[in-house]
Amino acid sequence: MRHLIPALALVLMVSAEAHSQWKPAGERLKTSWAEKVDPENAWDAYPRPLLRREQWRNLNGLWDYAIRLRFSPPPAAYDGTILVPFPVESSLSGVMKTVGEDNVVWYERRFTVPPEWGDRDILLHFGAVDWKADVWLNDIKIGSHTGGYTPFHFNITPYLNRTGDQKLAVRVWDPTDQSYQPRGKQVSKPHGIWYTAVTGIWQTVWIEPVSRGHLIGIKTTPDIDKQQVRVEVSTHQAIPGDYAEVRITADGEAVAVARAVITEAMDIHLESPRLWSPESPFLYDLEVTLYSGGDAIDRAKSYFAMRKFSTARDEYGIVRLQLNNEDYFPMGTLDQGWWPDGLYTAPSDDALLYDIRAVRDLGFNLIRKHVKVEPARWYMHCDREGLLVWQDMPSGDQTPVWQMRQYFDGVELQRSQESEANFRKEWKAIIDLLYSHPSVVTWIPFNEAWGQFKTEEIAEWTKRYDPSRLVIPASGGNHFQTGDMLAIHHYPAPSLYLYDAARPTVLNEFGGIGLALKGHLWEPDRNWGYIQFNSEKEVTDQYAQYAGELMKLIKAGISGAVYTQITDVEIEVNGLLTYDREKFKVDVDRIRQANHTIRGSLAK
Repeated sequence: MRHLIPALALVLMVSAEAHSQWKPAGERLKTSWAEKVDPENAWDAYPRPLLRREQWRNLNGLWDYAIRLRFSPPPAAYDGTILVPFPVESSLSGVMKTVGEDNVVWYERRFTVPPEWGDRDILLHFGAVDWKADVWLNDIKIGSHTGGYTPFHFNITPYLNRTGDQKLAVRVWDPTDQSYQPRGKQVSKPHGIWYTAVTGIWQTVWIEPVSRGHLIGIKTTPDIDKQQVRVEVSTHQAIPGDYAEVRITADGEAVAVARAVITEAMDIHLESPRLWSPESPFLYDLEVTLYSGGDAIDRAKSYFAMRKFSTARDEYGIVRLQLNNEDYFPMGTLDQGWWPDGLYTAPSDDALLYDIRAVRDLGFNLIRKHVKVEPARWYMHCDREGLLVWQDMPSGDQTPVWQMRQYFDGVELQRSQESEANFRKEWKAIIDLLYSHPSVVTWIPFNEAWGQFKTEEIAEWTKRYDPSRLVIPASGGNHFQTGDMLAIHHYPAPSLYLYDAARPTVLNEFGGIGLALKGHLWEPDRNWGYIQFNSEKEVTDQYAQYAGELMKLIKAGISGAVYTQITDVEIEVNGLLTYDREKFKVDVDRIRQANHTIRGSLAK
């Protein structure tokens, strides 16, 4: 025992020294979760919920960083330390500096591979890096990745030192709004509804040990009409004779087992399956074991749900949205996923979950994830808490002419070959990433004409690639008679100015009731909403009025609605919550009651 005391003291000393090197930068607004962030616990939650292994090591924490001109050599010395995974421009990074299109940010850290991992292969994972990342291990360039919203990994086994520290370096370039890449609402000069740029590593970096042949994906597709789930397993370096075993449990009880070679999908029957919905978000547990030569060489846990999101005409001839073959009204809120202290990165997993529960507690059953893709754990929380997700593609490139109140009759944007190819690559990667999350029920490739091009082709490709979900081809304008829904926008009051008799018509944005609460503002004097009020009661009364108007429009043909928005974002103060998540700006009970009334409008 006497040998443990100095070791523990050393650990505590190192931890205290690391913390002393870091503190949030700047004096801008922060959340209460920021107070709990330190280099030892920075995003320590397991990052990949749909393919979970027992062993892994988190590489978040303090890294060295340097901002240099784009084409300069690696830095001879670093500028200081940065807390990963918070973007460079954020307070929680400890840096809070602008990078810009002419510069790159360099990262470096050292790590060790646990000796108990033996001679297994080691995978290095990045949750997301915005936008172009080049990666070196022990001064050997091992690969690159473009795409700011999806994970990537490298097998680093051949490049590891046999003993001792491993040197990991990353270079990131992000031109933000000076190029074509998907960026959502990031701009180099924030104003209005356009927000602070996000550069660099913004999701968890981690390593894990695997066998030479191992699982890399578990894809699940429910079919409630056939009472079955299709499970497709993908692997790395499988050999003839390898097969996968799938075990499905419900509440800890085994309900199905299936085996197949890894090239074959498994259609697994479920007797009287329990269905997932916001009212009852039941999840089946899934375990996949990979066998080679009769031996189990890899095992991972996952989950899935049985649900169906579709359309059908009601008794009045209006095409309605359906959940599990019953008319269902999605009443949602726009969620842009921004944080005053972490920007794209929530301070913690608890903070991420808080927003989702706030949406649910306000009586919504839907989140429209607006021009951003979240870490996988966000979608896991939606799966567990029971919220539908309509997922936007983050916008990029240029904006053509925007037509709201008619079907499009202009000339669409002509993207460069490079821009178009990148859009298709990143959109496919996003769909692949989120495919097996039951909460995700709708894809939205374009919003308000931002970067919109070849609308019919993109919408039809999206539907072919994932026929299990609905597609809104373009939300808020430049409408085409393709896809599964017509999605209109109108501020501030609800309106039905365009209707499609062949598809559900949804009001995909309305509201924007503003209330600036002193002490909870990004800017003390420069704030706006679509309309402005001075008290919680006034905002609540206005919301209730809009809810009453929406009820009338539902009878006329509106089949879903999305209110703008759940939280304030920078100078945009039309959230139901303040930007720091400290205060609801409405009477929660009244809002919940109004939303439940709307949700029940189609009940028979």
